[in-house]
Amino acid sequence: MFPYDPALLAAVQAPPQSIADVVQILQAIEATCTDGDGLKWFNWLYLQVTQAVEARVNAGDFAGPAWMAALDVRFAGFYFAAIESSLSGKATPGCWQALFDRRNQPLMARIQFALGGMNAHINHDLPQAIDATCQAYAIPPEYGTSQYNDYSALNATLDSIIDAARQTLRMRLPGDALPPVSSLDDTLAAWSVAAAREAAWNNAELLWHLSDVPLTASVFLGTLDGLTTLASKAMLVPVP
Repeated sequence: MFPYDPALLAAVQAPPQSIADVVQILQAIEATCTDGDGLKWFNWLYLQVTQAVEARVNAGDFAGPAWMAALDVRFAGFYFAAIESSLSGKATPGCWQALFDRRNQPLMARIQFALGGMNAHINHDLPQAIDATCQAYAIPPEYGTSQYNDYSALNATLDSIIDAARQTLRMRLPGDALPPVSSLDDTLAAWSVAAAREAAWNNAELLWHLSDVPLTASVFLGTLDGLTTLASKAMLVPVP
């Protein structure tokens, strides 16, 4: 879709091993994408979120910083894998492909791409990342644990970053103004990062309990992708 897509593909080839690696890959994507590429605006927002997580991990703000860092790295891996699969012509989760298919549509708003990506990443990818991290640590994703407390403690930070993005990115993809009043505002106002992350934790708990029945887990993930895709498409409607 864009002439620099091979460079994006190259940027996501090596799986990250640390939050610093994640930041480096996100910065490479940001440096590659033009302003007229919708992917840039999700990536721009996600880079800010990742840097905020890194700062809090390094500051010792979490009871379990190693678990939070591991979750951050696994989580980012799903985004990078979606880029790799889509640009390589492989099967890609529908919730991500909905965004990739619209990367160059000038009637779209930058904030639509930012929050459309967040919708795909949190609702579809985050439950799997939580489950995989908990499996690696042999710690079930239960409420009241230090892992859940650390996880939910991020919500205020994320809310602040996303609220600022709603204002900064309220313009069309090329940078021109949106109509003063549009249905887009109602659509985006209805999306809550805290609610999405809470649902992701619930779904991670379901995946944990389905670990011994992989076929059922696969069906569940397919359904989750379908529902997340519907939400992504609703958020990614061109603004008249």
